[in-house]
Formats: sequence, C-alpha cells, structure tokens
Amino acid sequence: MITSVLIANRGEIALRVARTCRELGLRTIAVYTTADADSAVVRFADEAIRIGSGPAKSSYLHIPAIIEAARMSGADAIHPGYGFLSEDPDFAEVCAAEGIIFIGCPAKVMSELGDKARARAIMVDAGLPLLPGSRDPITDPDEAAEFAAEIGYPVIVKAVAGGGGRGMAVVSDPAEFPAAYARTRATALAVFGDGRLYVERYLESARHVEIQVLADQEGTVVHLGARDCSLQRRHQKLVEEAPAPALPADVLANLGAMAVRGATAAGYVGAGTFEFLLDPTDHSFYFMEVNCRLQVEHPVTEMVTGIDLVHEQIRIAAGEPLGYTQADIVSRGVALECRINAEDPARDFAPTPGELTEFELPGGPFVRVDTHARLGYRVPPLYDSLLAKVVVWAPDRPTAIARMRRALAELRMGGPAVSTTAEFLDGLLDHPRFRAVRHDTAMIAGLT
Repeated sequence: MITSVLIANRGEIALRVARTCRELGLRTIAVYTTADADSAVVRFADEAIRIGSGPAKSSYLHIPAIIEAARMSGADAIHPGYGFLSEDPDFAEVCAAEGIIFIGCPAKVMSELGDKARARAIMVDAGLPLLPGSRDPITDPDEAAEFAAEIGYPVIVKAVAGGGGRGMAVVSDPAEFPAAYARTRATALAVFGDGRLYVERYLESARHVEIQVLADQEGTVVHLGARDCSLQRRHQKLVEEAPAPALPADVLANLGAMAVRGATAAGYVGAGTFEFLLDPTDHSFYFMEVNCRLQVEHPVTEMVTGIDLVHEQIRIAAGEPLGYTQADIVSRGVALECRINAEDPARDFAPTPGELTEFELPGGPFVRVDTHARLGYRVPPLYDSLLAKVVVWAPDRPTAIARMRRALAELRMGGPAVSTTAEFLDGLLDHPRFRAVRHDTAMIAGLT
C-alpha cells in the first residue's frame, strides 16, 4: 500500500501530482533547490526537502540526493513526473533496491524502449509500421551516408537515447550529411552519454499523432485515444489536441490497436505514449517511439475521457488492476492545450527568465490552468521555460478554439524581462491551416 509519495520534480507537474495525491489522502513530499525555494509545490506539500543549490545535475538529476530525501521522509513511493529522471532505468532500479515504489514503467522495459533502435526492433516484430530506416545503430559515418542515399532524402539522424526534441537532425542535401551526423553524435554524447545514432527516412508535411496507453501489472492494456501534437518548434510541442482531428474512425481505431499491440509485446506497465508520424495525404502512419512516462499534454486526454492519469499511475504502481476494459472508455468532446513558455517567439523562442510583475489567470466554463507560477514569481534561468498549461474543453472543435482564444485573451503573465508564447499561440489557433486541419510539424518553422 502506498501512503506517502515523494515527487521527484518541480514546476507545474510537481504541483499537479501533489494535488492528486492530496485527493487520495496520500502524504506528499516535495524536493526543491535554492532557486525553487518559493515554488508552489513547496508550500502545498506536507513536507519539503532541499536537495541542492540549483543546477539540475546536482539536484533534480542527482539520484543519491533524491533517494536520501525519500529515506529522510519515509516515502513509500516516488513519482518522477516528466523529464529529469522519469525515463531513467537506473533510477527505477535504485528505487527498487531501496524498497521504494517507482511510479512508472519497470526499469527493464524502460531500458529497452528508451533505446530507440531496440524499440524499433520490438515494434517491427509486433507488426507496427515503420518508415524506412536502420533497424540497428550505425556507428560508421560513411556507412550511415550510404544508407541515407539508399533510403532516399530527406532523412533524419536520431540519437538512440534522444528525447525532448534533442539529438536529431533533418538532412535534405547529401553534401550536408557528414556534418549533420557528426554534430548529432557530439550532441548525443554530451547530453545523453550515448553517441549511437540511427538513420530514418524523414516524412515531410507530417502530422504528429500519439496514443495514450495504460497497462496494469496483470497484463491488461487499454488506450485512451489519440492526441494531435503537430504544432511544434524545434521538435518540441506547443499546442496539443484530443482527439486527433479529421481522422477517419477506422484510422483512429487502428492507431489505438497498434499501440496496445506494441505495449503488450514490450510488457509495458503504467502510463505511456506511443508516438506516430501520419501522412495527411492518405492517413498512413508510422511508429516513431514510446515515451515511458506521463506526457506534458496528458490533460487533454483527461478532459475528454474523465480519467485522472496520475491517479491511474499510482493505482497501477500499487498493484491494483485497471478494473475496466477498452469498451468502458468513452471520449467526449474536444480538448486543447496551449503551453505558455517564458520565451520570446520573435527571438527564435529564446528563454526569458525574470520576475512576473503581471499575473492573471483565465477562468470560465471548462477552462483548466496547470501552473506553479504566481505574481512576483521569479522564472529561474536554470530549468525548462514552461510556466503554465492552459487547457479547455468544448463539445466541438470550433467551440474549443474559440474558448481557448478567449482564455488566452484573459491571460496576463509576464514582466519587464519576461515574454511568453501566449500571443503567438493565439495567432496559431486563428491560422487558416490550423482551423482547416492542414497544419503539420513543419508549419511553425515556416512562419518564424
């Protein structure tokens, strides 16, 4: 039985996890750094423990500091949120060795699916469609260039251990391939400590569609429908939508069935996301990767299904069965999420840390705001720039867009040094291509 949860994260996701724990009657332990001493979750949690002075490598990414905080507080379980240690199999293994429940995917499965080359092999064997690419990592630059020429340009070079939009490069000109390969390998080594790369055909004008899955420890797997996450900058999402719009029912059903098949083949446990690239011309789709954690965009799925994904993560980690089948899951209406980042779109989305001297949140029917910020909050330069997620629900897509634009117009969040993405996002929502569902992963790059 889980009675207390240490939240090994910060920002809005730490507060969001703490809120579900409070509803379940679980004691919560927050961890924080000197830079986050005044954060919302520190005030909200039952206990808070400082784990470092600031930089993530010596705090939120430092496993000994997290484990020591769990020992000091007597935590039964650790919820990693997203980012940081959420997809680190070593962290999951250390938790198990310490007798602490890791609220997430088992270490062995996480390790296999976190290795993108291994994940591709598992999904090929499970019958999921993949774009032409190397099944195994290619370590020789000349061999990689030959393979790229064989499958045809454009191609994308990806780090086996990559994630979060880092460790990848799109190459359209064969002459640029050697430099792109070397640059991506250097990034992969520096960021992930793993320089292995694979090469894949790059699908231009694609939509990014993903399937949320839940799997219990007894082998039951269900999916909670599809999300569209095509509006991205530098492979990082800005707007998410559920369900994925303008897709035939049979395509949505097939995507869900493929994700369940892949999760079953991998022995998946917990909440996870299967990501696909979809060709809008014929609705063919191709497996990309599995995210073995809660996604930033999980609220849109919660809004259309009524299922609290953090609650389900905790139940699964405690050994409880799902208690429902695929037929019991019903999606209603349309949900949109906009990520409000402390960034300046006019300067290529450069981070804008500083003090928030203006702070008013939108409200009204079917509007949800997940944020850790407040008036006077100082946005630190050390971490991710996400300030808030504005989420709306409506019975149909046009109403959802109108409601989100109204919510963004009400939002006041910024300061002399702090710009946000809010106005830029409003323009995206009103763009003819988005309204007509003709947007794709390259759209923002073409606008900026």
